[in-house]
Amino acid sequence: MTETATAAATKWALDPTHSEVQFKIKHLVISTVTGSFKSFQGTMQSPGDDNFENAQLEFSLDVDSIDTNQEQRDGHLKSEDFFDIAKYPTIKFVSTSFVKDGDAYKVTGNLTMKDVTKPVTLEAEYGGSAVDFYGNHKAGFEVSGKINRKDFGLTWGAVTEAGSIVLGDDVKLIANVQFAKQA
Repeated sequence: MTETATAAATKWALDPTHSEVQFKIKHLVISTVTGSFKSFQGTMQSPGDDNFENAQLEFSLDVDSIDTNQEQRDGHLKSEDFFDIAKYPTIKFVSTSFVKDGDAYKVTGNLTMKDVTKPVTLEAEYGGSAVDFYGNHKAGFEVSGKINRKDFGLTWGAVTEAGSIVLGDDVKLIANVQFAKQA
């Protein structure tokens, strides 16, 4: 952005009380396990209040907040076999482009997980904007995409005695996020 565009940019902060971040992965190739992250933060700068073309987005989440509704599995995911939260406590996404694509946006950026950074493209469906009961201007998005976990060093795997793969490689990402305009 140019200096003039930056000065006129609308700044937004993620509202974690009205947002959620989830993932889905195949288990035994026959069913899907859903998990979420409970602690995350993000900021965005857009050219205007309801114009998000070329917006700049930064998002991070606390891996220790992972929740799959099963404590033992969560512990395994936090271990060296998967996220290794002692060394890599955060997952980060920084956008490199935010382009209108029909009724949605294509958001491309760098995703960093376990010290591996790779470009990913996500779809962000703009839900609209509204002013809440307290006079805060809010904007909402439903973000989705898919990554291969092995691309980010999450390579743990096993096969059952019957030959079934325990864990799929593709991870679906789903985030319903609400941003609040900053003064």
